[in-house]
Amino acid sequence: MLAKVSAPTISRFEQNAKDIQLSSVLQILDALGMTDRRSLTFSEGDFASDIVSGVTFWGQDGETRIRCRITREALDDHFSEGGKLRPEAAFEKHRKDIEALLRRNYLLDRLEQAGTIPTVLIRTQDII
Repeated sequence: MLAKVSAPTISRFEQNAKDIQLSSVLQILDALGMTDRRSLTFSEGDFASDIVSGVTFWGQDGETRIRCRITREALDDHFSEGGKLRPEAAFEKHRKDIEALLRRNYLLDRLEQAGTIPTVLIRTQDII
């Protein structure tokens, strides 16, 4: 079988059985083309900060480089700890949270095109 699971397992899946293993469900969904294999990862590498526009750094999805940006306004509004942190310090302190927001937007296909480079951008209104 294409999903590499038994016929009874597929039958239980079709009947919405509660005792089916998650790994089996994922194999079935994968065979149906219903899984998302994208993964945006980040390294602890450099970033560029612009006093007006914000912070830019890079993520990776397989072989594809993804430009990631957070606006100055979003840094000031959500990560500066009431104006105590400058944008660079706010980014460095909250980088993991910012990366998580960018990853979510990436997986929701909230991409912009800057020339030929796909870009994920976080604006202040994107943060809940």
